[in-house]
Amino acid sequence: MSENPQNQFRPYYPIVLSLFLAAGVLLGIWLSNTGKASSPFRNNSEKINEIMSYVKSNYVDTVNRQQLTDAAIEGMLTDLDPHSQYIPASDFTEVSDQLRGKFEGIGVQFRLIKDTIVIINTIPGGPSEKVGIQGGDRIIKIEGKNVTGPKFTDKDVIKQLKGPKGTKVKIEILRRGSPRLVPFTIIRDEIPTWSIDASYMIEKGIGYIKLSKFSATTTSEITLALDSLEKQGMNSLILDLRGNGGGYLNAAADLADEFLPDKAMVVYTKGRNRKKQVYQATSKGSFEKGSVAILIDESSASASEIIAGAIQDNDRGTIIGRRSFGKGLVQEQLDFKDGSAVRLTVARYYTPTGRCIQKPYNKGALDYNHESMERFTNGEVEHPDSIKFADSLKFKTPGGKIVYGGGGIMPDIYIPLKKDADYVYLNKLINAGLFNQWCFDYTDRERSRLKKFKDYRDFDRSFTITPALLEEFVNFAAKNAVPRDANGIAKNKEDIISTLKSLIARNLYDDHGFYPIYNKTDKTVLKAVERIKANELSTKK
Repeated sequence: MSENPQNQFRPYYPIVLSLFLAAGVLLGIWLSNTGKASSPFRNNSEKINEIMSYVKSNYVDTVNRQQLTDAAIEGMLTDLDPHSQYIPASDFTEVSDQLRGKFEGIGVQFRLIKDTIVIINTIPGGPSEKVGIQGGDRIIKIEGKNVTGPKFTDKDVIKQLKGPKGTKVKIEILRRGSPRLVPFTIIRDEIPTWSIDASYMIEKGIGYIKLSKFSATTTSEITLALDSLEKQGMNSLILDLRGNGGGYLNAAADLADEFLPDKAMVVYTKGRNRKKQVYQATSKGSFEKGSVAILIDESSASASEIIAGAIQDNDRGTIIGRRSFGKGLVQEQLDFKDGSAVRLTVARYYTPTGRCIQKPYNKGALDYNHESMERFTNGEVEHPDSIKFADSLKFKTPGGKIVYGGGGIMPDIYIPLKKDADYVYLNKLINAGLFNQWCFDYTDRERSRLKKFKDYRDFDRSFTITPALLEEFVNFAAKNAVPRDANGIAKNKEDIISTLKSLIARNLYDDHGFYPIYNKTDKTVLKAVERIKANELSTKK
């Protein structure tokens, strides 16, 4: 898709503005020295305004003053730290919706497949389900305009489908088996976005919760999930925070409170202009006695690290997985009348033992953001021995366990990624995105037959990846640049079959169908189950 010329120029606005600022200062000095002119400024903001006016009046090409201003603010904040940010008014709703726990739209999950908007699932009880939209439907037209082709992006689609509650949108869909486009008029409504992806009993006595973010609804969701699991006999819990990039600090403190005793410290924050603020657990926790295992990885950040740090530092449970991201900076939001906002870092947060787990950012934003990816190339994800902690970053929990600061939460049990020769074929399939492609095509092709299963439990019991289906997938992969590898197939057969079955379940039942199947072979989850059982056995002795 060709980009708008203004969008192409946008990344360079901070650089351009910096050059103009420097040029303006030098020009002023030169003119002053030559006696031809001088332009004294009463303050720096006046200088910036004058330069902006000068650019707008004299620059060789047309410039958008608002975009130039936005880019200048972005550039200034980027120079402070990686998490202070400016949110333009045009992006604010999209950014805030992620944490509000709801948005206004038509209630579908979609994916752009071969330049076409394909409905993966409808939100239960949402506007689209009510009018009869189904998984597998292709949206061909929105308000009479064709929306197929490479020029459409996810953002374009969202912009057209989302809108104020009560407004109407007309779409035309192509449905398998239908000879012509089927028209629908959908009345937009408020759509909940859940922070819990899955909650179920993984084994007798052991509950599992997959939490994707810390939003405005997380506390109430967790309360309901814990209550439901405890009624099913849960006495131990696996809390999966892998891939959870964080969210509201208060939601994290509330969640930690469920597991910690009265007055136990959860986290504290302090900054140059912010007094120390301590968050403590209360007596209302509903799960203060049972075993707890927290799963983390390199994408677990911020609020996820607060939970992991609080559990680890209070000797309350076991942290399993790989070193977390390392975001220990707290932002406050300043809203502007035009709908834009600034989120400014005002403090750092510290775990109960005093660890600041913020990783260094003195080498700039690019290096900072690449650091997590570098763990895959420097050997850390395979060998935890490659992580070097200075003695000054060692802390001790009340129970005598050594924990580390200076860059993320280091788990108690490290689960390395396997990257040796036995996993080359499997990793090629994953990196090429072939699992998702084949599973969607299969689900779409067999959707009418797959509807016979009542729910994901019935599907799990009755559906099997047969040798014929496995062969079909292997042939599909071979046609898409991943040649057949007999040794790789044999070594990874269980993982391949589990991934195929769980992704088909996701296409049918969303994440509530995916995790109960995928977790049966997930090494980190299996280690958590093993550790919990060992703890329970030790306690009985």
